[in-house]
Amino acid sequence: MRSPLQLRWVSCFGLMAAALLAGACSGSDRAREARVRTDAPASPRVVADGQPIPKGGGIYKVGQPYQIDGQWHTPREQPGYDRMGLASYYAHDFHGRRTSNGEIFDMWSLSAAHPTLPLPSYVYVTNLENGRTLLLRVNDRGPYVNARLIDVSRAAARYLGFETRGTARVRVRYAGPAPLTGDDRNEQRYLASQPWFRVALSHAPPGGR
Repeated sequence: MRSPLQLRWVSCFGLMAAALLAGACSGSDRAREARVRTDAPASPRVVADGQPIPKGGGIYKVGQPYQIDGQWHTPREQPGYDRMGLASYYAHDFHGRRTSNGEIFDMWSLSAAHPTLPLPSYVYVTNLENGRTLLLRVNDRGPYVNARLIDVSRAAARYLGFETRGTARVRVRYAGPAPLTGDDRNEQRYLASQPWFRVALSHAPPGGR
């Protein structure tokens, strides 16, 4: 059971993280996202814009082999998974819609989509260009464009430093199963422990997302 002090710390961290994600969204955001992820249709929106996204609510899923654009993908347990490749991100067009395991995608969460890893699971994602690493929750399938390795949420792309560019060379390492509850304190604690996050936080603009 978490102590009141620990729970207050998590709450304070959430406010600080929101500050780092702050800033007005430019009119080019959706156009950039369309260039980044054009590989999969969106499921029906189940949470309206501006409403809070519930955590968890999905199922544990590995799945059967499937084919997208002539390429086969075989979901499976991969405890030793460690790959390098290209990451992209997805955001508003999928925000508030169901993920592949039944959760609801939140572009401000620390989450990701992967073609074959179990859902939900944890991965470490490192931007090879700046050394930044995040612990992310994999709860969706994709990407399927240009042999990309992983799709991350908009928040993750911003923290990793490639939101403006849209893609980055990354290393992805499997870190174990994630809880079905959607509890994100592990991801938040890992983020808060990174030296680069503390530096970025000190330069965060005021206001909301």
